[in-house]
Amino acid sequence: MSFLRALVGAVRSARHAPRLAAGLTPDDDVLLDAPDGRLAPALVAAALGDPEPAAKLLATTRDAGEWEDRDRYVRRLATFAYSRGEWLDRWEEAAPRDPDALLVAAQLAVGRAWESPARAERLRELDPALRALTEEAGRDPVPWRLALDHARGAHAGHAVFERLWERALLRSPHHYGCHVAALKYLSAQWYGSHRAAFDFAEEAADDAAPDSLVRALPVRAAYEGLRPLPGSGRTGSGPAAPAADGERIDRAADRGLALSAAFAAGDPWPAEVRNLLAYVLVERGRWEEALAEFGRTGPYATSFPWAVGGHDPLRRFLATRDLARAESARRTPLWGRAGGIPGRSGPRGH
Repeated sequence: MSFLRALVGAVRSARHAPRLAAGLTPDDDVLLDAPDGRLAPALVAAALGDPEPAAKLLATTRDAGEWEDRDRYVRRLATFAYSRGEWLDRWEEAAPRDPDALLVAAQLAVGRAWESPARAERLRELDPALRALTEEAGRDPVPWRLALDHARGAHAGHAVFERLWERALLRSPHHYGCHVAALKYLSAQWYGSHRAAFDFAEEAADDAAPDSLVRALPVRAAYEGLRPLPGSGRTGSGPAAPAADGERIDRAADRGLALSAAFAAGDPWPAEVRNLLAYVLVERGRWEEALAEFGRTGPYATSFPWAVGGHDPLRRFLATRDLARAESARRTPLWGRAGGIPGRSGPRGH
């Protein structure tokens, strides 16, 4: 019987896989961490050693209170400066007190400290610079998000973290980056538990606006719940029983699907959330929904979550998308309907 099932599955895959691939961006057209139309010119100029477009971009986000964009741009500019930092040095020399240059430099410093074997010690050395940055931040929540990330790596106690969190909320009650930073701190990977992380994520999502990315925070909690804990003996994700409750993970995925549906397919804004949602759906064996989500991502693959564990993120994105397509085809009845991506079939989970 197992041979017969395998044979039927192979026939189904051959019949349905081409149709299921029709709504997916071709492999060669998929982009990894593609910058949006505002960031791209700043990165091009930075590659030529000119910091002015980056300075203007961040000043615009600060003046307009575009905190989510500002957070993304600061991270991307710091990542670029990690290997190509001449433009940032030039910016700091020309404007040593520019809050945007100081913020990018601090993000870069924290990122480098995180990679050190002496992480906590290196991060603590940055305390004075980060304290000054937050004190002068005004209503900008991004320095506080950075302070939250810094506190987690520096082994700050709960009381310290709670004070930082409260001050971050005063600047922007629904800032996605600050919420992710808090969720990481509360995860079982760090100083909390799967239950604490889910409770926090669900409460925050309930309070967020309908189109806020905070609505997807339970998906992030689901991802944390699916990750192997240090010392667990697992070396990666897969069909081993997840540490968090499967039904709660599925509810989180359902909420993520509802949020994703609120944005147009191929919209770069929710790309990371959609990549993360596709990952969770694959882990739960919800193949058809995962395939549909890969279709909604369009050409926008993101390093997170695919790079976690040292993987080549683009290759892993494409391989997982192929897996979702193959499994969806294998589960489609041999003479099933001819058009569209079918609805969910089979049980959830592995």
